[in-house]
Amino acid sequence: MTTAADTFAAFLDTLAETLDLGADERARRLHLSRFHLDRVVSATGGEPPERMRRRLLLERAAYRLVTSEQQVVDVAFEAGYGSHEAFTRAFVREYGSAPSHWRQHPTRTQIEGPSGVHFHPPGSLRLPTTRKVTPMDLMTRMVEHHTWLIGEMIDRADRLTDDQLDAPIDMPIGTIDDDMTIRSVLGRLVGQLAQWNAATSQRRYDWDQERGKSVSTLRRELAEEGSTFLRQVRTTVEEGRLDDTFVDVTCDPPRVFTYGGMVAHVLTFGAVRRLVVLGAYEKLGITDLAAGDPIEWVAQTA
Repeated sequence: MTTAADTFAAFLDTLAETLDLGADERARRLHLSRFHLDRVVSATGGEPPERMRRRLLLERAAYRLVTSEQQVVDVAFEAGYGSHEAFTRAFVREYGSAPSHWRQHPTRTQIEGPSGVHFHPPGSLRLPTTRKVTPMDLMTRMVEHHTWLIGEMIDRADRLTDDQLDAPIDMPIGTIDDDMTIRSVLGRLVGQLAQWNAATSQRRYDWDQERGKSVSTLRRELAEEGSTFLRQVRTTVEEGRLDDTFVDVTCDPPRVFTYGGMVAHVLTFGAVRRLVVLGAYEKLGITDLAAGDPIEWVAQTA
């Protein structure tokens, strides 16, 4: 038996493919009358299907305005408006200013709607989420991304010669690291995880052992230290103990830190070091990791 929720889901799938087409075509593809489709969508999604479609077309138009050099009149026609004036009136009603002015000072692109369905660039729809991402989820995802990206950078290091791995990197980053090479910065990225694993376990840490390691050694140590660090972060987050403190005996003299502060430190300094390596890779023609931006990673389902 087909439920109203099933019909609504099918309507959204069809709408994503037929945003520029009329209501009759959607009803035809769904093998429903327009009356029945309108009634089900309005009841389930909280707004009539054509109202939802017009809202999504305006959201797409706003996206076009800030990401392209299309003339406003062309954006208006693409959004289904017969004149520049009609498009401007609709745009002002939803966004508070004329399209040409809004383009210079853009704000949000989404228009509030009861269904929670929005245009998702470049050409699909985003449905309302059934699970909220908490700040703690975000922290865990960022640590996962950090360890994953280190692994990817170590894999790329396999393509390089020893001379390339040990060539000085001319990219000063203050007092974080001295005498940087791809090998040494990768060693510090892995070593940073090992150091904090030692600190939270009340173990001393040999700082001198980080340099000069082979790519295979770095890969092996990341597999061990990265998984240990991730496991510690996940447990600490799940138990709500980010404010708990520990004595870091790797410092001289020992110091007291919180687990939350430790994670923030790793992510902050790690991000700088990642960019150093990725910048060196770019000069060597290795560009598939780009800047290692976590923006897509943290939005994925874990």
